[in-house]
Amino acid sequence: MRSFVVTGGGRGVGRAVVERLLLGGDAVVAVELDARALTWIEAAGGKAVAVRGDACLEEVAERAAHLAEEIAPLAGWVNNAALFRDASLDTDDAATILDLITSNLAAAVTGCAVAVKHFLAAGSGGAIVNVSSHQAQRPVRGALPYATAKAAIEGLTKAAAVDHGPAGIRVNAVALGSIETERYQQFLAGRNAAEVAVVNAQMAELHPLGRIGLAGEVADAVAYLLSDTASFVTGAVLPVDGGRAVRGPDPEEN
Repeated sequence: MRSFVVTGGGRGVGRAVVERLLLGGDAVVAVELDARALTWIEAAGGKAVAVRGDACLEEVAERAAHLAEEIAPLAGWVNNAALFRDASLDTDDAATILDLITSNLAAAVTGCAVAVKHFLAAGSGGAIVNVSSHQAQRPVRGALPYATAKAAIEGLTKAAAVDHGPAGIRVNAVALGSIETERYQQFLAGRNAAEVAVVNAQMAELHPLGRIGLAGEVADAVAYLLSDTASFVTGAVLPVDGGRAVRGPDPEEN
């Protein structure tokens, strides 16, 4: 049995990753800021452990790492925690924008740093998966802090892979398209049936596969990158986006 740490593991994509890893027989420590999102982990018991706290803080990440190692050797770390808040250069001050960028980037940097140190101390290597977005390459208007942070996370992924590959540490990322999560459902909840139909049609158009993704599909991709099956994969950014990143507007479309 192995152990893993998943930040932002209480809901959405993070929860799906935790559930996927538990299904494979491994132990998982889920880090989550919102206590309400941890109740299902606490109820699950067994090889699922909840840590409430901010994934940006090194002491929180260290606690998660130690708890994981108490159960089984630490084999992987998933940096999923993120903050969603739009801001713009013309309406917000620079300090606010920098704070938003840092909030998203810091959790990934902290998780990578703690994971690498624990992998090196154990001497057995390990795998890190950072959760990015199609917005790292093709930003959506109004999401400048989020898109900037995700682009930086992809740079972090590649640099860490180069630095720590000789120690057997693999670092990869998944770049997500639109995924059906609680947040997406809340986005739809305030709209009438006609408006929901329009949004669904727009999402289908944006993704060449004609739909948004499922959290479980992301979890499967993350589990692959954490597994020995991906033992020669590092420094990669794997699109899990239904083709959204390669979908460009057709100039012949009406």
